[in-house]
Amino acid sequence: MRATLLVALLLASAVPVSGAILDGAILQQSGQGRFIVLDASQPFAVGQDHFDDDNLYAFDEAQMITLTRALAVDIGGTPEGVLPIGTELASHYVFFDSVQSSHFAYVVFDAPILGVATRQATLAASDDLAGTTVRYVSPELRGLETGDEVWIDPEDPYRLFLLWAGSSPGDYIRVFTAAPGDPPLM
Repeated sequence: MRATLLVALLLASAVPVSGAILDGAILQQSGQGRFIVLDASQPFAVGQDHFDDDNLYAFDEAQMITLTRALAVDIGGTPEGVLPIGTELASHYVFFDSVQSSHFAYVVFDAPILGVATRQATLAASDDLAGTTVRYVSPELRGLETGDEVWIDPEDPYRLFLLWAGSSPGDYIRVFTAAPGDPPLM
């Protein structure tokens, strides 16, 4: 009995309980930046030139969210661009707050990407899901600039590619991944 309990506890601790950013890299750039994962449990502000450098940043927001309302996304989701009620997911934020630089980069998550909010309206509609101590400054200026691109790798639903040219106030997106163990919607 004791051995069975020990095995059950070990197996339970091996199962991921939250969504996380695993890796990322800048493959090509016009600046000198690198990929940095921030700790969102520590307070900081993001937006309107708070970083002003060539780095690509990402941080995990809330995990283990169950949607109580349908959520519009700009990339992914159902064919209508919606994550439906009852979807279990994790939220992540990715941004590039450069003075004048460009990046071709990727970010890898521990679960398949369900959808991405890339516009001011879809970011604002999902702010209540963030669940962090991060202060989002000038939310009306978030989103992607004209010509920027984001796409889910068609061969690896855990990887998001970014082709961004940054200028003030930068580029900001929110990525929703499946709750660990849940299949993607696609």
